[in-house]
Formats: sequence, structure tokens, C-alpha cells
Amino acid sequence: MADAARLGAIDTVMHEDRLFPPSAEFSAKARIPSLADYEALWNEVAADPVAFWEKVGREELHWFEPFTETLRWDEPQSQPQVAEWFVGGKTNASYNCLDKHIAEGNGDRIALLWEGEPGDTRRISYVQLHKHVCKFANALKSLGIQKGDRVSIYMPMVPELVIAMLGCARIGAVHSVIFGGFSAEAIADRNNDAGAVAIITADAAWRRGKVLPLKQTVDEALKKSPTVKHCIVLDRVNEAVHWTPGRDYWWRELTRNASDDCPAEPMDSEAPLFILYTSGSTGKPKGILHTTAGYTLWSKKTFEWVFDHREGDVYWCTADCGWITGHSYVTYGPLAAGATCVLYEGAPDYPDKDRFWEIIDKYNVTLFYTAPTAIRAFIKWGDDYVDKHDLSSLRVLGSVGEGINPEAWMWYHRKIGGERCPIVDTWWQTETGGIMMSPLPGAIATKPGSCTKPLPGVIPKIIDEVGDECGPDQGGMLTIAHPWPGMLRGIWNDPERYQEVYWSKVPGKYLAGDNARCDKDGYYWIMGRIDDVLNVSGHRLSTIEIESALVSHPAVAEAAAVGRPHELKGEAVAVFVTLKNAPPSDELRDELKKHVRKEIGALAQPDDIRFTNTLPKTRSGKIMRRLLRDIAAGKEAVGDTSTLEDYSVLASLRQDEE
Repeated sequence: MADAARLGAIDTVMHEDRLFPPSAEFSAKARIPSLADYEALWNEVAADPVAFWEKVGREELHWFEPFTETLRWDEPQSQPQVAEWFVGGKTNASYNCLDKHIAEGNGDRIALLWEGEPGDTRRISYVQLHKHVCKFANALKSLGIQKGDRVSIYMPMVPELVIAMLGCARIGAVHSVIFGGFSAEAIADRNNDAGAVAIITADAAWRRGKVLPLKQTVDEALKKSPTVKHCIVLDRVNEAVHWTPGRDYWWRELTRNASDDCPAEPMDSEAPLFILYTSGSTGKPKGILHTTAGYTLWSKKTFEWVFDHREGDVYWCTADCGWITGHSYVTYGPLAAGATCVLYEGAPDYPDKDRFWEIIDKYNVTLFYTAPTAIRAFIKWGDDYVDKHDLSSLRVLGSVGEGINPEAWMWYHRKIGGERCPIVDTWWQTETGGIMMSPLPGAIATKPGSCTKPLPGVIPKIIDEVGDECGPDQGGMLTIAHPWPGMLRGIWNDPERYQEVYWSKVPGKYLAGDNARCDKDGYYWIMGRIDDVLNVSGHRLSTIEIESALVSHPAVAEAAAVGRPHELKGEAVAVFVTLKNAPPSDELRDELKKHVRKEIGALAQPDDIRFTNTLPKTRSGKIMRRLLRDIAAGKEAVGDTSTLEDYSVLASLRQDEE
């Protein structure tokens, strides 16, 4: 222990030995049917990644002009470090998601099964989606929008959001999707950083039966967005809106007479496809840049591998397209793979807390991908809501967004998967473009809480504070040692920040910003963000392990552990806890402290436990631990809070301070 702490490795205090192999029946039909097949593929890619991706790139994407060089990558000497994939080639993401399938005779396959929150529905085939996208792309052209222009998108989860993304990609405009719950200030910041020339929105959106006035918010943002000349408005709710002639256009009027023939623009492999803003710990949000060919191929292949996608599957990812999961696993990955995808507009608890299970039952969903935050909410709401519906169509379950604690994993396995569905617990980031580590459901036995093994083409290295590689079960900084096609190509307009954040600390390796450990079986465990490590009496502890121990108590729904300054220990462990049904009490507080001590040891026993009705989260469901650190230390919150779901949470937590 002392040696590990001295070297800067992270002590691990959580042990999970349960193992769930895929069934023989599942493996027999899987794309990658055994551990031996996975290992052979992984080793093949690791031995010669350039040769592998050259072959896959030529076979699986449509090319207007073939590429002449698979990877251009200058080792650490380059500043900043940017990989180029499929150099010299010309392709188009929209073509690969639509025209390619139609040319292959699959145009009548359903692309989107959409369910609006009020219950309205649409079924859109690949041929129909292609027509909608072409008409909208021509509408953009009619406003003078062209290749390289940036277009912001601020919309609800309706088919037109996907159409807008693919319409931009079709003509080479760079889209910047902004989650449809952000403030006017956040929209303006993103418009201005990207230099957006247009914004696409809706009159309003439905959320838990209420109308959210999107156009009104956009109008406020455009007072501070001087580069935006055009605002396209979808009539979703039939809400009266303010109108600025010459700037504002109704979607239906722009597209009514537009041609449904719009040839896809041949785009250079490295041409920007989209910018997606993600919060930084300090300062302004970072505009993560992804480009055309490598991103499209990575999202497609990882979708096929991880979800074992087959013809006839009905796939539902519950993420909003305002986040990277909605880009890679609602839009580009599944559609490039020719999948049938469910889109749902509304909240999981409207009109009641069984809406997700109702949708799975209704559409016979086979592949289901959601977030641990949602899973913990389902547990809190109770099994009765699940029991009303037939979930027997499901065959693969997925988890995304943050680490899933073992108790939530087990509930998901038993209650939703009926103990028959593999769970693909995926680790990846906005920056990686697609999944990096995950079980392959027919090949890799799962352990609750572990993202298991790296995908082919991903070479992780865990590094301690002094730059040495960590041994088994030693936690350290997670890095990736070789480029992969889906990786980010920079931070928009800020190459210095890109170099500093991702490449400066461990030269030659991509720094993920997460801590991880690899156990004796070669399984990876994410241990939280690098700045989420606690240093207690010389021992470096992972917050995730403490949180998992707390959530294993039957009274606890969610927990977030942070450090606060302590004059003797260096840091004390402070925990914020939400309960299922039990009332908060001093007795329960003491019981939870003893529970952590019993589960993982005295070292990790919390010094403070604060009960709260809810935790501060981003709108994508991630707990904002840095804000909790400030509260625990008695400071005001600092840094970028533009993604915070509910500011009132901070005020209530401060009132709870003891």
C-alpha cells in the first residue's frame, strides 16, 4: 500500500469476483463468438493497425475518391498532436448513412421509429429519410449555406433533429448540436465560438407534459450572436412565437418546394463533420472537433461489435442528440450500419414511470442502451413499473455515461435482462468519438462494474504519477497509446488547449482524464476522473469505489463522494447521499459509515455524510463532483456550470451544510 501511494498509484479497495459468461446460444450467433476470436482480432489490429484499418476502411465506407494513405501520425514531436486518417480520400457521412443502403437494396427498411412524448408516432424508411434529408439540404443551400459553414442545432428529440444533422453533413456544413435545455447564454457562447451562420430550432418542445419555449430562448441568444444570419424553426407544438422577418424561416415553408434530389458533397476524409461542446473544469466550454471518414467508420464498427447488431434488430439508445452518445449511437453509427432505431422525445417518467418499458414492449426493442443515472432512478421507482410490461424481446443491454455500480448492474441484469441479456458496460468519451472499452456480448464474460476489455484498435496504458506503467490492480491515469480512427482532431479554434489537456502530461499518449485499473484477468475498471481521487492519510482512493459501497446499502439510491481539506489526513471523505424511501437520520448516517467500513475498510469510511433529495448533475446525467467539492469545502462553486441541470440543487445543498 505504502509503495503504491509513494509511486502515485491509486489504492483499490473494491473487489468484485462475480463473472457472467455469455450463453452458448448467444455466442453461437454472435458477430464475434468467442474470447479466442476477440483476442485474435485484437492482436491482429494491435500488430498492424494501419493494415487493418486500410482494409476495413476500403470495404465498409463508400468513397467518391479512394484514400492514398491510411494514417498520418507524427509521434510526440508534433505540436499539437493530430492524427489524419484515410488521407486523400473523399467520402460523405450522410451518403454512408443513407444512399449506400438504398443502393444495396435496403431502402424500404425502417430507419427511425419515433415516439413523441404526447404519444404521436412516425415510421420513416431509409428511402423516406433520404428524401427528407435531401429536401432539407437544398433548403440550407437556398439560404446560401455552404461547405465549411457552421450551423447550430437546438431542437427536441424529433426526426427533424437527425434530418438536420444529416442535411448539414450532406452539403459539408459543420453542425454544432446544442442540447435543447441549455440557456440563452450557453447557446450564444457556442454560436460565437463556432462562428455559426445559422441556427435550427423548434417553436417549442414537450417535457413532462409542459411546453418548453425553444424559439424564445434562441431569440434571446441571437441578441448576442452576431454571426448568425438565419434561424430555421420547426413547428412542433404549434406555439405562437416572436418572428424576425428576413432572419426567421419556418422549416415547412423552406422545404415544401425544395427538390428531394441533392447529391452528397464529396468531402475530404479530414474535413470537419461536427463540433460538440463539452464542459471544461474551468473557463469556457471546449468545442471538440470530429472529422468525416474516421469518425463515421469508428462509430459504425463499434456499434456493430458492441451491440452485436443483426438484421431484424430494433435498437434504442435513450440519449439526446445534444450529447456525443446521440451523435455516435443514435445517428451516425446505427444509420451507417443500416439499423432500425427508436427515437423518443420525452422524459422516462411521463405520463408515468413505466414509459421506457412501455416503449420497449410496444416496439419489440432488442438492443437497449441507457445511462446508470436512469437505471438508479428506475430502481428507486420500484419494480412494479417494470412488471407491467413484456421485455422478452430484449437481447443486449447497454450502459453509458459513467461507471455503473455493481448493485445497479445486478438489478439491470436480473430485472430488465431477465438474467439472459449480456450487459455491455461501455467506456468512452466525447473526445474518443465512440466506444473504447466494452464487453463484446458473445465473446467476453462480464463482471458487474467493469467495462472489461479494450476494443480492437484500442491500446490502453495505465500510468502512475511519475510516468511508469502500473501493475495489476494498481490504479493510475488512463492513456491510449496509439491513434484510432474516431479520435478527436482538436478543440475548435484552440490548438494550444488541445495540446495541453490531452497530450502534455504523458508525451506520446492520449490522456483520457480518467483513472483506471486493470485486474489480474485483464479487465479494466474506471475509477473516476483524475481530479476525483482522494488523498487520505497518504493513500489515494477512488471516489467510485466509495460510492459503490454506499449504493450497495438497501436504503441508498445514489451517492457522490468528494474530498474536503483536513489538517491531519490531508483530505477527509465527504459524501452526498440520496435515499430510496428511508427518512434521513443520525442513526442511518452512522449505519452507512459502518457499512462502508465493513465493505471496503476503515480507510474509506466517510467523515461526513449529507443527505439530499437530489445531486447536481449535467443534463446528460453525470454528477458534477467538482461543485460538490466546493460545497464540502465551504467555497462558492466555480468553473463552467452551463451544463448543470438544476441550479436550485446547489442552494439546497448549501442550506444543508452542518
